[in-house]
Amino acid sequence: MATNSIREDEDVSTVKKSVTIKRLLSYLFVHKKTIVAVMFIMAYCVGVSLVNPLIIESCVDDHIAVGDIKGMLKLMAFALVLNIVWVILVKVRMYIMSKMTNSIIETIRDEVFTHLQTLGFKYFDSRPTGKILSRVMGDVNSLKQVLQNFVITLLPDFITVLAVMVIMIIKNPRLALAGMVGLPLLIVGLFVIEALSRVRWQTFRKKASNLNAFLHEDIAGIRIVKTYTAEEESLETFDELTDEHKSWFIKAVRINDCFNSTIEISTAISIVCMLYVAIKVLHIGAGNVGLLIAFTSYLSLFWQPIANLGSFYNQIITNLAAAERVFDVIDTEPEIKDDEGVTDMPAITGNVSFRNVGFAYEDEVPVLKDVNFDITPGETIALVGPTGAGKTTIVNLISRFYDVQSGKVLIDGNDVKKVSIHSLRSQLGIMTQDNYLFTGTIKDNIRYGKLDATDEEIEAACKAVNAHDFIMRLEKGYDTELTERGGNLSAGQKQLLAFARTIISDPKILILDEATSSIDTKSELLVQKGIEVILKGRTSFVIAHRLSTIRNADRIFVIENGGIAEEGDHEALMNRKGLYYNLIMAQQC
Repeated sequence: MATNSIREDEDVSTVKKSVTIKRLLSYLFVHKKTIVAVMFIMAYCVGVSLVNPLIIESCVDDHIAVGDIKGMLKLMAFALVLNIVWVILVKVRMYIMSKMTNSIIETIRDEVFTHLQTLGFKYFDSRPTGKILSRVMGDVNSLKQVLQNFVITLLPDFITVLAVMVIMIIKNPRLALAGMVGLPLLIVGLFVIEALSRVRWQTFRKKASNLNAFLHEDIAGIRIVKTYTAEEESLETFDELTDEHKSWFIKAVRINDCFNSTIEISTAISIVCMLYVAIKVLHIGAGNVGLLIAFTSYLSLFWQPIANLGSFYNQIITNLAAAERVFDVIDTEPEIKDDEGVTDMPAITGNVSFRNVGFAYEDEVPVLKDVNFDITPGETIALVGPTGAGKTTIVNLISRFYDVQSGKVLIDGNDVKKVSIHSLRSQLGIMTQDNYLFTGTIKDNIRYGKLDATDEEIEAACKAVNAHDFIMRLEKGYDTELTERGGNLSAGQKQLLAFARTIISDPKILILDEATSSIDTKSELLVQKGIEVILKGRTSFVIAHRLSTIRNADRIFVIENGGIAEEGDHEALMNRKGLYYNLIMAQQC
């Protein structure tokens, strides 16, 4: 199992924190009306929280102290109404914010997934699937609390802190200053903790991504694991990755815990200083108990929002790495994309030309060098050669799954880079040896090749490749549900379905890349009859090692050393007794 690629830590985007946060919050500003409504609710709630201490002060100093019980009850009844409305509005606020943030998360995830659909094979070839899933699911989910708390925590609590400061200073400046003496300690503490916390959370998310990648690979390859009795090795790797994940989580949480400790220490220092000034300096006595109670309440109102703000800041630091990883996906430029001003590919007749084509997956390792050929409509071309010679690369360039580094690929005289990708690929039929089937019915899987195909067209395609008989022997026929990757079918049956899915769109150019590699000899004879009908009138490229699938080709290209080493039909190449002859002879031995 390729655990090395799983262990490699992906580079985190170098986007500055402020830019990332601003970009993340831009999703909130789309919902301006909702935010305004929530802010009105929050304004009322903040107002009630500021009025409550004044009500308590008045009850104690103005009513209880003078025995005015009736006046106290009226004031308490008024406070009760205010606070009941406050409780109701808090519930409404929670509902509104939950609905809005879920909508934003859905939007971000949709953007990520939509962008992933535009990326080329190179992006997916260089990243384990589990790491991509981690970004689409885990990293996006982690942004929800940040977005929600920005509205319900940051703005209201910031306003609360300022309002409480003003009220305390107005009521008694010296008590107010004493109650805020812990602020410098808090600011320094948060600065230090932030510097340490962000690095740890970035590393933790990398470790979580590595663990997801391993789990996905191990489960997907469980048959190989069991075949080679590698369960113990897999468990050792899993334990190692889990330990790393746990270790970095503990390191990150330990730093995070310092946020609350710093706030609590700062709060305690401030309360002690405030009480000392009140008793020893200002000599506040029994006649001002209400003032002392109110000031203590305001001090709590002052430090609680600061604690909330610290917690929110902590959340930002914790999830900033996740935001960067999400935006890293969205910002990845597709390697293969439509240029400005492209036109739609006209109806293809089937002429294919390579003009001095050069290509390399890695710049220093050329796969094709100065390749030239012309294919006339309706011709069947077989591509043969040793593994890695460039056979699949040629058909991938025709489909524009990759772009040439030099030269041109022309279809009916149109440069494939000058026409839209959709209009090109919609007229091609491509079948590879990796015949992926989706969870769903047989009918649904075949219809994937032509979304508006009728049941009659599906049945006709299956009959053409001789898949109809085995389908009808299944309990539910075409409505049979397939498990993941078609696990309840044989390899040959899956390949027959994939072949039917390919031809149902009636492609003008047909590409068969090892399309019969998993079909047994009996099934192959049935498929060959279908292939002979299907290839008629279509330009076709066939990559296969089996002689039976290539000997009837109009021309055979022997690919070696980055070019076409030999060209001709089967008889001509056999008579030449060159590379093709040696390949055939080696196969028959």
